[in-house]
Amino acid sequence: MNVILLEKIGKLGEIGDTASVKAGYARNFLFPQGKAIPATKANLAEFEERRSELLAAHNEKVAQSQARASKVAGASLIIEVNASDEGKLFGSVGTRDIADALNAQAGSDIAKSEVLMPHGVIRDLGNYELTLDLGYDVTEDITVSVVGLESAAGVSADGSIIEEVEEVEEAEEAEEVEEAEASDADETES
Repeated sequence: MNVILLEKIGKLGEIGDTASVKAGYARNFLFPQGKAIPATKANLAEFEERRSELLAAHNEKVAQSQARASKVAGASLIIEVNASDEGKLFGSVGTRDIADALNAQAGSDIAKSEVLMPHGVIRDLGNYELTLDLGYDVTEDITVSVVGLESAAGVSADGSIIEEVEEVEEAEEAEEVEEAEASDADETES
């Protein structure tokens, strides 16, 4: 079945191209999604009238995708998870976890389907380079650091290492001791 594409579709072609596809693909996906129309003389004439409108809409969507990409450009995420001493995760980090963390950090609206994980979910601690496919040939690379909950205590939200973790813990212990001594002193006075 021949169709006229109303938007750019991966391997089929650009806006306005005529493509030959299987009838089921056209009826069940392309037509309901508004991505194509049957290639008839009447539809071809109608498309030529709407060509500039469709191209303007396409360019607007490309601009929106590029704006979304600029929000997350070069993002570096730190995801804290439970892990064994050998660095194996208890569970995994998937596209949903990454999209949620990225949306919380960057204030973006990345969907889990836009996170590309060619090697599957993350099951080990470490740093990973991932790509976001934001549609309309717009991609953005991000870095994801998966750290164990204990080691994450020494990492700040921006990824810098906090060297005074032990000093902070000692100060907290000292405060607890002082509070305990103060409460003991109050009890002995009564």
